[in-house]
Amino acid sequence: MSGETENPSGKLSAEALARSVLGALGASRPEVLIGPAVGEDAAVIRWTGGKFLVFASDPVVGAANGAGKLLVRVNVNDIASKGGEPAYIAVTIIYPPSMGEAFVSSTMREIHEECLKNGIAIVGGHTEFNDLYDRPVLSAALIGTADRVFSAHDIRPGDGVYVTGHIGTEGMAILALDRPDLLRGILTEEEIASVAGWMDETSVLEESRLLRQYASFMHDPTEGGFWGGLAEICRLSGLSADIDADAAPVHEYTSRAARALGFEPGSLVASGSMIAVIGEERMKSAKETFDNSRVVLTRVGRISERPYEPGGPPSEELWALLKRPRS
Repeated sequence: MSGETENPSGKLSAEALARSVLGALGASRPEVLIGPAVGEDAAVIRWTGGKFLVFASDPVVGAANGAGKLLVRVNVNDIASKGGEPAYIAVTIIYPPSMGEAFVSSTMREIHEECLKNGIAIVGGHTEFNDLYDRPVLSAALIGTADRVFSAHDIRPGDGVYVTGHIGTEGMAILALDRPDLLRGILTEEEIASVAGWMDETSVLEESRLLRQYASFMHDPTEGGFWGGLAEICRLSGLSADIDADAAPVHEYTSRAARALGFEPGSLVASGSMIAVIGEERMKSAKETFDNSRVVLTRVGRISERPYEPGGPPSEELWALLKRPRS
């Protein structure tokens, strides 16, 4: 429409979602226990046999190398954030004609192999070339099953805020795969190759399986990174959080790249880590469980009694980095 300003790349703000999206949700059905909301990774639907269906849909935009693998993982992570086990997926692939059928075949092979690893059946989708796009766009819808409902209404003041792994994993892996020129001179070629391998560490299904018995709520911090994910949790719960920014786990390679390129690691797309809220009575047991696993769990703060106060729109560092001129 005339008079409207151009929106920046990235997620719609919470306010824009409320204005333009979340008021148009079709029919109301009683079995939908958790539906669309800012900060909810997946819908939860009451089903038969005491089970719950968990339904998620997420795209991958901007990545080319490894995009098929990443597409499955970002959707698995949304299911995992609701304590679910992934089962059925439908995928949509749109490629610019210049990329050719070989890219489609390669992407589907990645999707197939990642689904095999997770016991997921590919049950449908859509594939096309379209000259309106100059980069691939991939999207998927994934269904899983869960044994309980994780709700932000169960978050209480004093609960601990934890994060698994290290933040910015996905964003750094995309840079290493698609824009290694940005990292040269900051990281060695060996280190860049190592960061590219982080794409294999973007799943949080294992973390979910460890956290389910302890967490009140789990959230997959994707676009907007750790800080964006934390803001979404606070918005859902209606409570603020007191966070020690220095405690947030940042890999040495990410820190070096952030200093040299001038970005905030906590605002870099962060699939590969999970934010979890854990009640005080379960913190010790959770720590013991993670101490005996390969997954690192770091406490970064606590839920406050202060009511949530809306901030600015979520920031995502990756898009501006990908748009920088090639050297």
